[in-house]
Amino acid sequence: MKRIVTVGLAAVALSACTLMPHYQRPPSPVPDRWPADVGDAAAAASASVSADQIGWRDFFAEPRLQRLVEIALENNRNLRIAVLNVAASEAQFRVERGNLFPAISATGSGLAERLPANGALPLGGVGGSGGSSTKVPSGSAATTFHYYTAGIGFTNYELDLFGRQRSLTTQAFEQYLAQSESRRSTQISLVAEVATDYFAVQADEALVKLTHETLQNEIESYELTMAMYQRDTTTLLSLRQAESAVEAARASLAQYERQLAQDTHALTLVLGQEIPADLPPASDLNTEGLLAQVPQGLPSNQLTHRPDILSAEHSLRAANANIGAARAAFFPSIQLTASGGTASSRLKGLFGSGTGTWSFAPTITLPIFTGGQNRANLDLAHIEKNVAVAQYELTIQTAFREVSDALSARGTYIDQRNAQQALVAADADAYRLAEMRFRSGVDNYLATLDAQRSLYAAQQGLVAVRQAELANQVTLYKALGGGWQQHTLAAR
Repeated sequence: MKRIVTVGLAAVALSACTLMPHYQRPPSPVPDRWPADVGDAAAAASASVSADQIGWRDFFAEPRLQRLVEIALENNRNLRIAVLNVAASEAQFRVERGNLFPAISATGSGLAERLPANGALPLGGVGGSGGSSTKVPSGSAATTFHYYTAGIGFTNYELDLFGRQRSLTTQAFEQYLAQSESRRSTQISLVAEVATDYFAVQADEALVKLTHETLQNEIESYELTMAMYQRDTTTLLSLRQAESAVEAARASLAQYERQLAQDTHALTLVLGQEIPADLPPASDLNTEGLLAQVPQGLPSNQLTHRPDILSAEHSLRAANANIGAARAAFFPSIQLTASGGTASSRLKGLFGSGTGTWSFAPTITLPIFTGGQNRANLDLAHIEKNVAVAQYELTIQTAFREVSDALSARGTYIDQRNAQQALVAADADAYRLAEMRFRSGVDNYLATLDAQRSLYAAQQGLVAVRQAELANQVTLYKALGGGWQQHTLAAR
């Protein structure tokens, strides 16, 4: 038993080296700072806390939206799949790590065999395979042979002198970490998708409400025009123009109701269940403070906090570890088999004195000719690492563009919304004046109709701009790696 333990400890001690290349993070393929046109905006919003440290509860201030995010994180199937993939990767890592240690097992066996009276024994001796036999001297009586063993040992344990198993274990561990970061990335994307779909539904509801009001105004204008036509104070053309405005509003209402239903279905799919009826009341789309301000610093290396970039780097590390395993295949492989225990012809004397037995059988295999397979596997490992480097760099470049685009759009959306609000106010005043002129008979209905259409289009544009502004803020928050903290439900 002492010899077996000694051999096991020596095997572990000799398995400390590895042929993995030294890992070096590739240089960043993007500039150190954001583009010049967004530098001022980034500097103005920079703070000691980066976006990835802001939990989604702090960023999404509206209680109704917070509740929807909670539901999605609890029920969304894509996030559930990501969590299970992490668990599977962790189990695969434990399986691979188990190969670093000998699989020690206890065994026990018993054999009872009756020997014939003529003294014939199987060619293999007692316990051998039947068939041919040989004649040995024997008495006239048949005998029964008993043989019992008990022991502990391991079989075909690979002595990892050149780090093949250690490299494979490192590869599995990095793949597990990559899956864990992918789960975080899935959660961030889910939180952003819930918010984007929610604001789309809010915008649809605002458009439906606006179109309802416009339709009511058009109906009142049509009824007034009808009364004026019956009193011969306006023309049939004005009546038909008022009627066309009513039908156009009805068509727009049907369009926006359909759009509201479809966007509600999309939100339901993301939530993973029906939208509850007991949600907190919704805020108006134009309410300030629906989203917190996103702080971000000037250095672009902040992007390394993003989980998709971290996942790509762990995949690169896994490919680097695989090179070590491919290199180790060129060197000898040593496997050990050892056991120790007791043996006796009587079961009750199995653990008595003088019954000890042990065996030790090392095997060494030296590759001489493999048809080029080892060289091809090494070349493949290097190619896969180069692919992982390119994917890592591409992930950083994509993230840099996403942040740059969101930063560039943030200030312009504020200016556009202010201009759109001024346009709505101007068109509303123009519509009021045109309607007064029509009712007093100074002008025909065409001017009123044009003013009403301009006002309706400006109001629609304001809703669209506000929705786009909120969606851009969510995109910036997501692009900077925010949205994964303050949540533990998905890990269950």
